[in-house]
Amino acid sequence: MRYEFYYWPSIQGRGEFVRLALEFANAEYVDIARESGPGMGVAAMMDLINGDNRPPFAPPFLRAGKLLIGQSANILQYLGPRHGLAPKSEAGRLWAHQLQLTIADFVDEVHDTHHPIASSLYYHDQVPEAKRRTQHFLAERIPKYLGYFEGMLNSNGLGYSIGRSLTYVDLSLFQIIAGLRYAFPKTMTKSERKYPRLIALHDRIAQRPSLASYLNSARRIPFNQNGVFRYYPELEA
Repeated sequence: MRYEFYYWPSIQGRGEFVRLALEFANAEYVDIARESGPGMGVAAMMDLINGDNRPPFAPPFLRAGKLLIGQSANILQYLGPRHGLAPKSEAGRLWAHQLQLTIADFVDEVHDTHHPIASSLYYHDQVPEAKRRTQHFLAERIPKYLGYFEGMLNSNGLGYSIGRSLTYVDLSLFQIIAGLRYAFPKTMTKSERKYPRLIALHDRIAQRPSLASYLNSARRIPFNQNGVFRYYPELEA
């Protein structure tokens, strides 16, 4: 099956968690909003949001045959079993989905460091609030979340979040570490030694051939100041 993937064409954002799974699985897909021509581009994405009888609330979403699936965690729950990126048991798949939803909560908190008041306002309209929010995030929330996932890896004891094989949860944890390193380099430099299993997982995944090829290609959009993970040095001052 050739998937149609819909997300903003110039940012990683929440869509990158899906892209990583598609790329790692060598799945055939078209990143619709990044293509030109009939039926492509951002306009095609917006047509589905505005015209489908079961419209997604916002990107990312994925067309798989007749299905139109929204929300990153929901998309990954669909893709995982079909591409060997999820446990085989129902209990394992529910655990993977639960972990992915926890990652989604973390991503929301990352976003709110630079947009603590409203997404409709520019960052420069809420800098004082962003500084205050980030102080609490760096001191309290990063240790809370990374400590949780580090403990989970320790409990599993097999190098992955679930069982003996890599799942989409591990790919998402890779993205979390990569994004935090970009957005909060000082904090991560100081604190990474507390999370050796997470860092080792990130580094191993980065070396897997299918993902390394993607990371070094033009398909991987660089981190930038429009995505979820943003680098504002004044927030770490």
